[in-house]
Amino acid sequence: MVDGSRLAGFWGRAGDRARQVNESRRVVGTLRGVRRMLPGSGEPAYPASGRPSDRVARLMLQAAGDRPSAVRELGLVTLQAWQALTKKDADGPVTIMFTDLVGFSTWALRAGDEQVLRLLREFFDVSEDVVTGYGGTVVKSLGDGVMVAFSSADAAIEAAAALGSAVSALNHDGYRPSLRVGLHRGQPRKVDQDYIGVDVNIAARVADAAGGGEVLVTQQVLEAVDRGRYVTRSRRFRAKGTPKDLAVYAVVPRHER
Repeated sequence: MVDGSRLAGFWGRAGDRARQVNESRRVVGTLRGVRRMLPGSGEPAYPASGRPSDRVARLMLQAAGDRPSAVRELGLVTLQAWQALTKKDADGPVTIMFTDLVGFSTWALRAGDEQVLRLLREFFDVSEDVVTGYGGTVVKSLGDGVMVAFSSADAAIEAAAALGSAVSALNHDGYRPSLRVGLHRGQPRKVDQDYIGVDVNIAARVADAAGGGEVLVTQQVLEAVDRGRYVTRSRRFRAKGTPKDLAVYAVVPRHER
């Protein structure tokens, strides 16, 4: 027969070890690091709805309490991942724009930090003004470029052209930046204020293929506009992670004289 006292001692030691792991700063810190890598920020919400996932979330976090612990962090990791995966797509199609300053890295190496920061401040200010003026939203800055979202494909093309002109007017120590722009339209997944998914990747790859002062768009963008308003020229395009039959065009708005 198993000695009852020895069995009780075993479970007691196991319980002590479990509590040590649960309260370990290293374990809690590791799980918090995992949470930072997941979409979203801060503590995920668990609204008082009737959905099973929300009820489970409330019970899990209430049981863990407010005190930092591995159990609490694991519950938050699970909930944050679940909410990211179950986020609804954006309401209707979205046109994603990526921009990039051509030759910026080479110029920045010799210009110095002060000049670089001054140019970037002006660039981001101009980008914000132009984008919001055309009804778009700057999703985030990306070094020497921005990611933007538009509900209107026409507004996205017009904004891209206007932004290219505005950026070309900047002049820092003889460097006149030239903007390249890529646009793609689809239904990316929205997570908080960001967008993720294949459609975002396509827009970024299209921007990479653009030359200085050029706006490249996919067929999906042109299908959402009146093509008679634009001068279009087909471009050969192939990039990893994009459909093989993706059609890409260089676009310039026709402005009445």
